[in-house]
Amino acid sequence: MIRINQLKMPLGHDRAGLLDKAARMLHVPAGEIEKLAIIKQSVDARKKPDIRYSYVVDIGIRQAGQQKEEKLVRRLKDRNVTVHQETPYRLPEPGTEPMAGRPVIIGTGPAGLFCGLMLARKGYRPILLERGEDVDARTERVARFWETGQLDPSSNVQFGEGGAGTFSDGKLNTLVKDTFGRNREVLRILAEFGGDPSILYVNKPHIGTDVLSRIVKAIRREIENLGGEVRFLSQVTDFVTDREAGENRRIEALVINGSQVIETETVVLAIGHSARDTFETLLARGVPMEPKAFAVGLRVQHPQTLINESQYGMEECRELGPASYKLTWKAPDGRGVYSFCMCPGGYVVNASSETGRLAVNGMSYHDRAGENANSAIIVTVTPEDFSRMETGPGGEKGCEAEQVRGMPGDAMSGIRFQRRLEEAAFRLGKGNIPVQLYGDFKAGQVSGDFGDVNPAFKGGYAFANLRELFPEPLSRAFMEGMEGFGTMIRGFNRPDAILAGIESRTSSPVRIPRDEKMESPVKGIFPCGEGAGYAGGITSAAMDGIKTAEEIIRRYSPFPSAV
Repeated sequence: MIRINQLKMPLGHDRAGLLDKAARMLHVPAGEIEKLAIIKQSVDARKKPDIRYSYVVDIGIRQAGQQKEEKLVRRLKDRNVTVHQETPYRLPEPGTEPMAGRPVIIGTGPAGLFCGLMLARKGYRPILLERGEDVDARTERVARFWETGQLDPSSNVQFGEGGAGTFSDGKLNTLVKDTFGRNREVLRILAEFGGDPSILYVNKPHIGTDVLSRIVKAIRREIENLGGEVRFLSQVTDFVTDREAGENRRIEALVINGSQVIETETVVLAIGHSARDTFETLLARGVPMEPKAFAVGLRVQHPQTLINESQYGMEECRELGPASYKLTWKAPDGRGVYSFCMCPGGYVVNASSETGRLAVNGMSYHDRAGENANSAIIVTVTPEDFSRMETGPGGEKGCEAEQVRGMPGDAMSGIRFQRRLEEAAFRLGKGNIPVQLYGDFKAGQVSGDFGDVNPAFKGGYAFANLRELFPEPLSRAFMEGMEGFGTMIRGFNRPDAILAGIESRTSSPVRIPRDEKMESPVKGIFPCGEGAGYAGGITSAAMDGIKTAEEIIRRYSPFPSAV
């Protein structure tokens, strides 16, 4: 195949125009091209309003072998035209070590589902355990929670089939470097099970929560059809290990819902970043864990038209769809401030999972047709911060406090830090999402009404002084970032931008160590995905699930089918 980079096309073009442009770049008749595959499509908006698409395409020419293609490329002397050989992704061949029991995967988020699918396709008949409900029942329960405020700690925005990403924008871009084809395989599988084929090539693919719900259900059915099993409302409450083995301890069994026992020697921990009780149990059972830096902040809502005008020079973006952004800033104290999980045409949602604690997230449907854009503007925090920063008791303004329980090496210090912030958010909003206009945040006063930005929430909300959420160094860094972003996107720091808190679940606050074979020091346990500290979104978590499955496949022979 011949690969063409930087193939520019105007808005409104069709596939025939793309093919004709490729033919002219190669100096061959259009009729000689028998295949055109779009590898990547991005938007070049550097010369507004002359916005263009930029493509990477693979071209197949009739009756042209590799030697003919190489000769053509040499003749063109164009650095944007190369010969490219695509290597399709393949799972490794199975190993020979027999399994003592069926492999068990804890969690059905992207990491767990993709690990389960890969194992099922190779004949390992995995058992997937999910503490929450199936996606249909879960969706109904979440809708009731947003309407009534009645939280189910077992099945909510964080827990249930599909994981936390099910109620999000469904973004599929990742910064993970991938030389093995796992990224494209994730996108291919998502398209196979119902995603729009364009996710295979658009620069910032997304699915949307409505489409993602259908996809995760289809993947689950495929796992079941291949001999796997998915059990809902099945929380792992204990881990049984061979304590007499010392440093060579290994997993022997799992306890489900406090009573049922599953004997297994192969357990994939795909538990997600909010499984705090499971982290506590793992630590109590001697599974090594360590604290990890993450970030906290507030969701910020702007009119989508403001973002469109900044990015594309027009309020209505037609075929381009609503514009997105990605912003970073370094505060004077060295803290990083950046946008996270930007949701064009989306909503700010109550994403709580624990009684008496409140967290928010962003969500978009596939059409991204909402009036507002929102993203989390977050500030980095480190394990050293966890041990010295404390939100003031009784709703006092955040402050530097005396040493709190736990030192920087304490694996649970980040979780305790999150919980303190979420308890303060719950208290400030009286159980609802606490909100404030940015101008009032700077002044440290409760807002009385909204400005020209109309609120877009899923779940009840109430005005509050969000300055009381954070230790002052974080509030200061947040404001410095907002002002800095106002120099990048005009109006970003407008006084009536709507803030909501707290965004505390940006990534896992812990890491569960693993070796090059993906295995914990407690043998048979494979930490995987975002909760274990090795991913940061739907695609990277799915890729980590695939990588974990590869190691299990290389080692073990498939589990024999039941007679």
